[in-house]
Amino acid sequence: MNYLAHLLLSGPDRDVQVGGLLGDFVKGPLRGELPPRIEHGIRLHRRIDVITDRHPAFVSATNRLPAQWRRYRGILLDIYFDHLLARRWGDFHDTPLAEFCQDFYRHLARHQAILPARALHFCQVAPQVHWLESYRLPDAVPTVLDNVGKRLRHQVALGDAWPALDAERVRLQQDFETLMTDLIEFAHHAAPQESRP
Repeated sequence: MNYLAHLLLSGPDRDVQVGGLLGDFVKGPLRGELPPRIEHGIRLHRRIDVITDRHPAFVSATNRLPAQWRRYRGILLDIYFDHLLARRWGDFHDTPLAEFCQDFYRHLARHQAILPARALHFCQVAPQVHWLESYRLPDAVPTVLDNVGKRLRHQVALGDAWPALDAERVRLQQDFETLMTDLIEFAHHAAPQESRP
């Protein structure tokens, strides 16, 4: 799962959401150097990634990609699933997507002093370019994919995979819904007791 899905699955606690984002930026063991709620969010992020990679719906989705893209299937599907989530955000959350994202950006900015360099870059740029909100726009997804592809050891034009992804939209939507149903159930039970609604 990518940024937006991890924020949704982190639940309503904003510090846990920060950890949900930082799971992509903080590597190695956690030793209590970050606030407890943020570390909980990082641990939750890591558990969600493990569950996702093994989930039958995710495995099924990866098999829908042409062979040339299977090496990058995790990246492609993480971002494509964020696109599907953003398009149907109202089915998963009561707060409109733009408002949810702006609230999160403001809260993340309060933690700038503890953010790793790449997370700090996200913190500074995301509100200006409406980073997470843009996932709902089909025209934006190839650009997001290309930007990720530029950071790979050997640059890859990942945006070229968009037609293959979009050609499978209906079946990938079904895979996504199955996966999200199970992840939401898992994340609810993994949430800190006082954070649950």
